[in-house]
Amino acid sequence: MLSASTAPLKLAVIVASVREGRFGPTVANWFVKQAGLRDDFEVDVIDLADHELPYVLSQQPSAEVVEALSKVTPRLEQADAFVVVTPEYNHSFPASLKSLIDWHYTQWQGKPVGFVSYGGLAGGLRSAEQLRPIFAELHAVTIREAVSFHMAWEKFDENGEPKDQSGPAGAAKALLDQLGWWADGLREQRARRPYGK
Repeated sequence: MLSASTAPLKLAVIVASVREGRFGPTVANWFVKQAGLRDDFEVDVIDLADHELPYVLSQQPSAEVVEALSKVTPRLEQADAFVVVTPEYNHSFPASLKSLIDWHYTQWQGKPVGFVSYGGLAGGLRSAEQLRPIFAELHAVTIREAVSFHMAWEKFDENGEPKDQSGPAGAAKALLDQLGWWADGLREQRARRPYGK
């Protein structure tokens, strides 16, 4: 059995968009393939279109909400790192993502978060930048390196692959390298001393 320090890092890739006709799965599938080329990550894709969480928060959620949370909360808890694949809606990120974030707290603590954004001229960068202080409030560490697709729907071919392979692949490698460094160190630290203890 692998020790915690040699086992692959558990990476949760969160697909934020739930909009009809969304482009998010194309971007997410490509990124998951990039992560799959490595042996230091074990990837779990959490597509928010499959996990409808209410926007009204409650200290005493209904049975239906408890059931919905039970399908996603343990996966966030088990993750060593996160990558959020997000579009930019009206200069910000989707409400579905904020709902996921706000329903959880300790699951984010002491873990690194990376961003893969996409959109029009800004490439989703405004949504990613707005997420940084939110995750900082949750005691997570956001990664400096990021992947961004400007005019994303024009950058991918009919097979869901970037028309320019080298640029995005290099950006993904830089993000995953940095994410892995933080995730490995923080996993060891959490094992020695649980966050906040």
